[in-house]
Amino acid sequence: MTSPAPDALLGPADVRELAAALGVRPTKQRGQNFVIDANTVRRIVRTAQVHPDDVVVEVGPGLGSLTLALLEAADRVTAVEIDDVLAGALPATITARMPERAERFALVHSDAMQVTELPGPAPTALVANLPYNVAVPVLLHMLETFPTIERTLVMVQSEVADRLAADPGSRVYGVPSVKANWYAEVKRAGAIGRKVFWPAPNVDSGLVSLVRRTEPIKTTASRKQVFAVVDAAFAQRRKTLRAALAGWAGSAAAAEEALVAAGVSPQARGESLTVEEFARIAEHKANQHQEKEPV
Repeated sequence: MTSPAPDALLGPADVRELAAALGVRPTKQRGQNFVIDANTVRRIVRTAQVHPDDVVVEVGPGLGSLTLALLEAADRVTAVEIDDVLAGALPATITARMPERAERFALVHSDAMQVTELPGPAPTALVANLPYNVAVPVLLHMLETFPTIERTLVMVQSEVADRLAADPGSRVYGVPSVKANWYAEVKRAGAIGRKVFWPAPNVDSGLVSLVRRTEPIKTTASRKQVFAVVDAAFAQRRKTLRAALAGWAGSAAAAEEALVAAGVSPQARGESLTVEEFARIAEHKANQHQEKEPV
């Protein structure tokens, strides 16, 4: 593998020049904040433990700061970009700055939430600076759609990072925490300051590492069934589970029955439960439905 030129990555002046040439003004609507620091993108790639044989998918590559750093380290990179202008310009940026790796880059011009397949070999890693306003749904969609993704490292708003990596009992533990944990072991993997972005956001950013579970959660309930319980439990998070799950179960008494069968106190609240406990609750209702179905 030929090593890329030392100046192949984008610096602050490069990012601004590229943006000016394309007439791009970062928009709040799409949560666009471009990384302008080469050391930061290399740190992200290191933290993501990208290997030379990895096939990496990146969501929201923007002008290509992180994309170039990923191409330095991975076997292949596929970038998913929704913005027409940015998607149109990225291949030319890759060819100009890293011509020896250009054939190992692919672009998918689409909304990441609509992507169900990718060109080339199956992805082994997801590394992305996710737009703050859609970070959690995009992350969960990608983990569900591409089970070959073993390792994920995303940069998100610090508050979102805290939620994703929260443990049961934490004040910020909620739907994102449980659903991310369904797929992976999740942990905070560092903080990112505001000055490495253009424009500088009004919030701090954090890195979250997700390593896919080698063994899926053991349950007879489906992902949809488990997630339905999670959504119901946190829709009214201040209520006891007996009350919060009444609508899901059909009545408070039926909710209590499902909770007791799962070994969970009806007086508990959603924020105290592990993903395995949510799965046991879902299982009880799923089993009941199977029993009622005519043979």
